[in-house]
Amino acid sequence: MTDTQLTAAASGTFTLGGDLTINRLGFGSMQLTGKGVWGDPKDPDEAVRVLKRAVELGVNFIDTADSYGPVVAEQLIKKALHPYNDDVVIATKAGLTRQGPDIWTPVGRPAYLRQQAELSLRNLGVDRIDLFQLHRIDPEVPVEDQVGELKKLQDEGKIRHIGLSEVSIAEVQAAQKVATIVSVQNLYNVTNRQSEELLDWSTDNGIGFIPWFPLATGKLSEPGGPLAAIAEKTGATPSQLALAWLLKRSPVMLPIPGTSSVAHLEDNLAGASVQLSDEDFEAIAAAA
Repeated sequence: MTDTQLTAAASGTFTLGGDLTINRLGFGSMQLTGKGVWGDPKDPDEAVRVLKRAVELGVNFIDTADSYGPVVAEQLIKKALHPYNDDVVIATKAGLTRQGPDIWTPVGRPAYLRQQAELSLRNLGVDRIDLFQLHRIDPEVPVEDQVGELKKLQDEGKIRHIGLSEVSIAEVQAAQKVATIVSVQNLYNVTNRQSEELLDWSTDNGIGFIPWFPLATGKLSEPGGPLAAIAEKTGATPSQLALAWLLKRSPVMLPIPGTSSVAHLEDNLAGASVQLSDEDFEAIAAAA
């Protein structure tokens, strides 16, 4: 498969906040860290190659977080891509703290969020963060205080746009009273559509929807399963079909499949070029 067929540009574009146009198929950096999203990757050089190759193949939207590693993913992105191409948009997050592998604890105190934003500026090597997302709403801190601090950082020119992660429609609406919210990032894939209502609301309101864990295909991709059957018919892999399904599901959908392997990256990006028929789209949806 040629680079032309692989390019993320085939996924189409979306404009975040009215002024940041990105290719819809991006890259998520969580898998560039160690086991349990903790510590350094087994092969740091391959992680750098993955990031460089992603940009070579048209990925200009890279999602990360201060808690991936922690810090590891942001610093790998800087090592691989700094100084950044003008069209590369780096989205990061704060609001989850780490006490060990696979342990995540929300902290949304304003002083903490400000500290982490300042650290992300340094770790990424940027003067302004294109998209800064509240990784989780801390139930012990008023939403208006958490989003309000991000708005202050935005007013100071340290954040360009604000997003939220793992939220309900009501929570986005509450946050919108304090600041403009341009994106949401919730768990969503072919087999887990618990955020369907938020996706439809985001589509109606032109808000970017970033599905994390986009490639969970499970039994659908097993021999004899619907993804396997359509894969055989189309020549696409089950992962490519899962991404093509997401891209067809909504024009605001911004999948960020992650990997620590260049080969897997290239396979995923080929999903941008897969054109699902309405019949295949409905078959996958019904099976899941």
